Amino acid sequence: MSTYAQHLAQLQRQAEAALARCGFDALLIASGVEKYAFLDDRPYLFQPNPHFKQWLPLTNVPYSWLLLRPGHKPRLVYYQPDDYWHVPPSDPSGEWVELVELIVIGEPGDALDHLKVPGRLAIIGEADAALGELKPNNPTELLNILHFARGRKTAWELEQMRAAQQRAVPAHRAARAAFLAGASELDIHRAYLAASGHTDRDLPYSNIVALNEHAAVLHYQYQDASPPPQSRSFLIDAGAQVNGYAADITRTWSAGDDRFDALLAAMEQAQLALVDEVRAGVDYRDIHLSTHRRVAAILAGQGIVKGMSAEAIVAERISSTFFPHGIGHLIGLQVHDVAGFMTDDSGTTAPKPEGHPFLRLTRKLEPEMVVTIEPGLYFIPTLLRQLRAGPHAGAVDWDAVDHLARFGGVRIEDDVVCRAEGQAPENLTRDAFAEVA
Repeated sequence: MSTYAQHLAQLQRQAEAALARCGFDALLIASGVEKYAFLDDRPYLFQPNPHFKQWLPLTNVPYSWLLLRPGHKPRLVYYQPDDYWHVPPSDPSGEWVELVELIVIGEPGDALDHLKVPGRLAIIGEADAALGELKPNNPTELLNILHFARGRKTAWELEQMRAAQQRAVPAHRAARAAFLAGASELDIHRAYLAASGHTDRDLPYSNIVALNEHAAVLHYQYQDASPPPQSRSFLIDAGAQVNGYAADITRTWSAGDDRFDALLAAMEQAQLALVDEVRAGVDYRDIHLSTHRRVAAILAGQGIVKGMSAEAIVAERISSTFFPHGIGHLIGLQVHDVAGFMTDDSGTTAPKPEGHPFLRLTRKLEPEMVVTIEPGLYFIPTLLRQLRAGPHAGAVDWDAVDHLARFGGVRIEDDVVCRAEGQAPENLTRDAFAEVA
């Protein structure tokens, strides 16, 4: 049996168990509908329901439905209009076709007759996906079960995520070459798109392409069309996707400066050590707190903060000035995948560590979970102003900060698979870079 057939069989077992546990007879999943800009006839980019694309490698099929019942093949109602204004979904093809009951329709309303089955229905989708009397009810108990299970990836899902890395890595290398050649942020972005085979429409998230001080903006959202007079540093946070599964990779590059290069090397060493902490049974919150200790040690070791131990730098929240975000998140069907705070499939959650409001994952790690590990050290003007006005301003070498602030900051991010107890993690990102090299 292929890994995809195994994947589908596992999803069927999970769905049947969830339906029985929650008292439903069938599960309907809407792919989603096209949405239009207010007072306009221009559609937004279609975003499929992640529950739909978990079953089928279909990311651009609005108005389609999936019907799941115990003891039956999945029924796919596939919307394929006869359209000359836009390119319609392609003819169904691929391994999945033989594993589902396929019904092709030409009008969205035609799906209704194929989805009416007796019994109590769980319907997953946005409210605007409603079809006649079939209105999404998104049962919380059932969603908790499905979301919690998504934390652990099947063999087929891991294959898609490795392929997404292999699509993203050559693009990261092309972006670095464009930076070193003096290109603008916009032209670096274009180089990334060309090398990845993506367009802006099908990236898993908007690329962060940041030169110099722009690297201090955590979610920098623009791309300057003109290069700066001097390109000192370059931070790129950019991904790719394959069959709806995402890669999320960040790299920081230097054009050459002894002090910034030393900081970059220290962060690289720390990031690799944090990756090695991704082990079955480890509380992800402990990795986040470990990151603060490592960042504090770098601040002390690089002479950015003086006269304080790493422990004191963390205790006094100075490390949070330079590392204000979380160490990472679950990744898969969504870049920031669901159920990051759940401790079990009933919906019980684990809190974030006190004083760390931006952490997106508080679960204990299990085999086949995929997480990002993305430590950062930044020189963010608004946070630095608060530090300068506070009681620990005298411990900071402000000349060093002023020099390094011209480079914005450092972030390094890999996508990492937790393996069985006692086994080292699988670094999807580093493996893909090694293959290209």
